[in-house]
Amino acid sequence: MQTTNPATNEPLATYEPHSPETVEKILSRADETFRDWRERPIEERESLAASLGEVLRSNAGEYAATMTREMGKPIDQAVAEVEKCADLCNYYAERSAEHLQDERIGAEPGTKTYVSYEPLGPVLSVMPWNYPFWQVFRFAVPALTAGNVGLLKHAPNVLGCANAIEACFEEAGYPAGVFASMQIEADRVADVIADDRIRAVTLTGSTRAGRAVAAASGENLKKTVLELGGSDPFIVLDDAPLDEVVDAAVTARNQNSGQTCIAAKRFLVHESVHEEFVERFGRAAEQLTVGDPTDETTDVGPQARADLLEELDSQVRRSVEAGATVETGGEPLDRGGNFYPPTVLSDVPEDCPAATEELFGPVAAVFPVRSDDEAVEAANDTQFGLGGCVWTADADRGEALAKRITAGNVFVNQVVKSDPRLPFGGVKESGYGSELAGHGIREFTNAKTIWVER
Repeated sequence: MQTTNPATNEPLATYEPHSPETVEKILSRADETFRDWRERPIEERESLAASLGEVLRSNAGEYAATMTREMGKPIDQAVAEVEKCADLCNYYAERSAEHLQDERIGAEPGTKTYVSYEPLGPVLSVMPWNYPFWQVFRFAVPALTAGNVGLLKHAPNVLGCANAIEACFEEAGYPAGVFASMQIEADRVADVIADDRIRAVTLTGSTRAGRAVAAASGENLKKTVLELGGSDPFIVLDDAPLDEVVDAAVTARNQNSGQTCIAAKRFLVHESVHEEFVERFGRAAEQLTVGDPTDETTDVGPQARADLLEELDSQVRRSVEAGATVETGGEPLDRGGNFYPPTVLSDVPEDCPAATEELFGPVAAVFPVRSDDEAVEAANDTQFGLGGCVWTADADRGEALAKRITAGNVFVNQVVKSDPRLPFGGVKESGYGSELAGHGIREFTNAKTIWVER
């Protein structure tokens, strides 16, 4: 299992997959640790979450550099990712007991009836490379604070991040076995899911990977939470303030070098401002700096792997062959590493890849729409349902449209983002279940009804 620097395509490190014997030891220790961990007072688990946040902040530069080396994230965005993880820790250090407190429910006179939220046990997390710290902490902090133990199967190109995360939990004072990383290949995941000691599974990744994990989990009756792909609509109404909207559009499409499930991918622009938006959007995208991700002035780094660059390039070429117009960008940069420039496509045919597939890179497809109704229809014309946003000078008008968009997260006059205080998840082929907030911490608990007769 090899990690490679995507900015240079030079090898970084080689990792040996864990043997079946090592995996058995990890599973056994997780099962044993859970019996004690679940009994720890919630205040103690909250205190450890706070300590975890302190460790993250004190080592932010080191963790960010590891991310940048392994998957090419621009260094300032990598630092921001670590800081966001620390904020998540603070949130659950403050709010977990509140979210998990017993819920009293009236039933009959003379009875005590309530719901108790109790941990499930060892939870397997299958995590992606694009946010190699945030995706893991978004699962692990609420799950562990609820009393579960966590096992991580990370993407093979960010195993240095996986090891750093495991060490982070150790440094924060978590008991051995509460959180562990398993270095295994994808074809071994189903066997781990089938193990009786695994009680639940969560995955962030592609719809294809989600189907495989859901099938294996369903066969073994394991609870799952899936956060999958997206093709988020970015709706620009006729009254939207274009100065603000264009800036937001550039960020929404090119953040993390465009490698984001909740990135805006389909820009649905009212025909009265479509031409101006396309021209300004393309010009602004051209101003982004593409280059060395370790340079703080870089806006867009490399694509994380060579095969991902090739797939993105193929999708763009097939879209252009079908009739799409390249306003800017449109082909890989002629330099070492996996660099693809910010790209804007217009005149996009309905059945080409830019319209029907998820483009996981800095490529925006712009479509004209004639009305609010047409914008909603186009927004919902996808197999995905992760996020979306609406831009307008009339917030009430935007909210009315937001309610009609089939997605797990819709923002008005703001780019789509995840926030520890709010639940996050998708519908349709973007997955199911919630992460974050009180909804997320209760996903991996047993909502147990208790009835006490007096």
